Amino acid sequence: MKFGVVTFPGSNCDQDMVYVLKDLMGQEVIELWHKDTDLQGADFIVIPGGFSYGDYLRSGAIAKFSPIMESVIAHANNGGYVMGICNGFQILTESGLLEGALLHNDTQKFICKNVYLKPVSKSAAPTKDLDHNKAYQIPIAHGEGRFYADDATMASLKANDQILFTYCTAEANEDNHSNPNGSLEHIAGITNRGKNVFGMMPHPERAADKHLNNIDGLRIFESILAHCS
Repeated sequence: MKFGVVTFPGSNCDQDMVYVLKDLMGQEVIELWHKDTDLQGADFIVIPGGFSYGDYLRSGAIAKFSPIMESVIAHANNGGYVMGICNGFQILTESGLLEGALLHNDTQKFICKNVYLKPVSKSAAPTKDLDHNKAYQIPIAHGEGRFYADDATMASLKANDQILFTYCTAEANEDNHSNPNGSLEHIAGITNRGKNVFGMMPHPERAADKHLNNIDGLRIFESILAHCS
């Protein structure tokens, strides 16, 4: 599979993503600049974390106007795979490729720590091969990660198996103490109805190398490869 990793002014996780996909997963990876309009035949586009355009206005609100996003949106609308992580998730919601919004954390503080995620969707590629009774330890680093959607959207997300992950305890139980940012119903990631666009706030690329003593994130990429190739 050919992956394209997009870099915006302010992205800071692009090289981490390239390393995981290319060096750890052995995939073909091309680096795409935000002013590009040609996706160069990439099958799967990744929008990594960071602070695109300094997070001015709202996180992701300016990045959605970058030239490459028109091509990314067209790629997704044609059934191509797209994944946004952290700031990438924010960009996907701002672009309308994913439902809901990412609001300021309920603490009004930037949070950087390890959290636990529980896989929810049984049909989406990132979670399909995961153990749905297990908690996966993945780092977060964001100030605007509180997922919000109206009642109708929430009902639709549940009905269509679009919730990828929820925040949980180490024992895979959901409670308010394990929800780091106040996300509605503990949501940490979602997919679109077509199951080809994925967004999550935690950073699986930061938990994929055995030298970091945590490869829980690698399991997510393995599941993606198994079901998107």
